[in-house]
Amino acid sequence: MIELILVGSFLILVCVGIPIAFSMGLSAAITILYASGTHALNPASGVMFASMSSETLLAIPFFILAGVIMELTGISTRLVELADKCVGHHKSGLALTAIIAALLFAAISGSGPATVAALGAVLIPALVRHGYSKRHAASLLASAGGMGIVIPPSIAFIVFAVVASDHQRVSISRLFMAGVVPGILMGLAFYIVARYLPRQLEQLTTNANLNVSKGLGRLGLGASSPSAASGGDTPNSGVGPQSETATKGIITLDDTVDPDAEVGNRSRRAPWREILRALLRAIPGLLVPVIILGGIYGGIFTPTESAAVASIYALLVGLLTNRELKFGGLWKVFTTAGVQSSRIMIIVAAASLYAYVITSNQIAARVSDALLSLTESTLLLILLINLILLIAGMFLDAVSAFYLLVPLLVPVLLELGMDITTIGVMMTINLALGLVTPPVGVNLLVAGSIAKISYAEATRGIWPFLLAGLVVLMLVTFIPQLSNGLPNLLGA
Repeated sequence: MIELILVGSFLILVCVGIPIAFSMGLSAAITILYASGTHALNPASGVMFASMSSETLLAIPFFILAGVIMELTGISTRLVELADKCVGHHKSGLALTAIIAALLFAAISGSGPATVAALGAVLIPALVRHGYSKRHAASLLASAGGMGIVIPPSIAFIVFAVVASDHQRVSISRLFMAGVVPGILMGLAFYIVARYLPRQLEQLTTNANLNVSKGLGRLGLGASSPSAASGGDTPNSGVGPQSETATKGIITLDDTVDPDAEVGNRSRRAPWREILRALLRAIPGLLVPVIILGGIYGGIFTPTESAAVASIYALLVGLLTNRELKFGGLWKVFTTAGVQSSRIMIIVAAASLYAYVITSNQIAARVSDALLSLTESTLLLILLINLILLIAGMFLDAVSAFYLLVPLLVPVLLELGMDITTIGVMMTINLALGLVTPPVGVNLLVAGSIAKISYAEATRGIWPFLLAGLVVLMLVTFIPQLSNGLPNLLGA
């Protein structure tokens, strides 16, 4: 009966439009009142405060701050330029440019929607101009953006490590390294799909060229960071509430851009001098993951300390190196990062109370026993759990999903013989695919708004990419070395 009240009240609250974070907190409170009375609510504040005061979670606001600074200083356009100079001349080179740029930016932002918004303003119009339908262009960027929570540094991995520690400890640094190979496999799968997509003859006219932001200057791409160009809200971090703010202020179109300066307009390899120039421009952004991961595995600092170092480095780059971030703009940087961080911490607090109810009432143990009693086939149980995760990812952000499902499913998976690293990567990939799966699919919302197509139209093009993602998911699920190979090699 307790399980029915907990889950039923949560679903009812979500259906009437209450945000997921508050729905989890209220449903947990309702269940506590039913099971034990008002006096049992006394520990609630302590549980919520303890969850937010975790030293490990301190890395989240710092990583968000670093990502916001890099986005507002135009690093996304520099990464696109570098990828385009290197591979843009190949057949389907523009699609490969999009994948590589997404991989690079994901290593900075750690967020799916932020990756889509930062790169889509440049790449979606270019893809359409080169014959891709708008829905396929939007789907490619939305799918590539999903790699943002798999490629390190990943906020999702940080949250998983914290929540899963009640069952089996796993270091954040190990999860970071475990995400590298699966993230690259996802990029390769999406590129294979994009390579065989049908091309259309439609072309963007000059009024569909990107407006160059004066604040970023001319980078040779005819585009700028979406947030800087529009002055609108920074996209949702990908782990907070999936609200309309993820689609506001994303793109500005104009007819003032020189066509020769746009992405994807070359049929020959760029001269080495241009490649070197693009590399020099992109080096400040490329050094962010080097500093983070190199510092962690070099034993210089912890993941939390690396997040702080990355944010300070990004601030210095914006103020002193690129000089595209002014002291007057710091207010916007810190308020944007603060709002995104506070959204996540509200979810953490409410979800931790929900998880407390699950564990204190032995709900997790009963669910574990029920799942294990369904069948003796390990294969069928793992596939069933993947299905549960995929469905949850359609509606929940990563933070909420981890606090909701890790206490229920991790004990079952451990009982089935899966290691905690593979479990973490498998769950994260499921939630990454949820970012592009209807009916919510926040990445699709962002990409569709950039392409100026309806959400329904955007979903028509996502299915080949979703199928490719499912193939990678199955490989990671049943071949543990894909997740464990690199961490074991590095001794993580």
